[in-house]
Amino acid sequence: MVRFCFLILVSSLTASAFAVDREDEREEKDGFLRATFAGGCFWCMEPPFDKINGVVLTTAGYTGGGKPNPSYEEISTGNTGHTEAVQVVYDPSLVSYQELLQTFWRNVDPTKADRQFCDVGNQYRPGIFYHDETQRLEAERSLLGAKRKLMIEGSFVTEITPLQNFYRAEEYHQDYYK
Repeated sequence: MVRFCFLILVSSLTASAFAVDREDEREEKDGFLRATFAGGCFWCMEPPFDKINGVVLTTAGYTGGGKPNPSYEEISTGNTGHTEAVQVVYDPSLVSYQELLQTFWRNVDPTKADRQFCDVGNQYRPGIFYHDETQRLEAERSLLGAKRKLMIEGSFVTEITPLQNFYRAEEYHQDYYK
């Protein structure tokens, strides 16, 4: 699948750290879960997940680096260690984590480090950022399945790492594709 993303430079608003708040408490109460994926420009990663029945919300943001509360301009330099990512809130009674993983694999090139399609730089590297041990095991199994399906040995560069922090991107990035 060829995807085209166009970078539009817009003045930055400050990104806010993703922290437990009332919305998180509501999600827990309602039985919703979270999954976090990176696959190039978050503008291109939101639409495939938003189309899935059972996905309640997608949020564009940054993860995988060490700089707290990064801005888009900082991420764009490629020097923060963060990658653009999408956090998905979903209802597990309607969609499984495995189905989300399948959507992820269909929308990335798992063999390209530091680039996805027309997006180049370590801020566009593909990754699955798991929230718990169950997600880690499912992500690792899905990686093996994707390798078998594509008949590729050892050349996948997609990282599977624990989610440390997720920083919500500036408001103008949220649902930008719409």
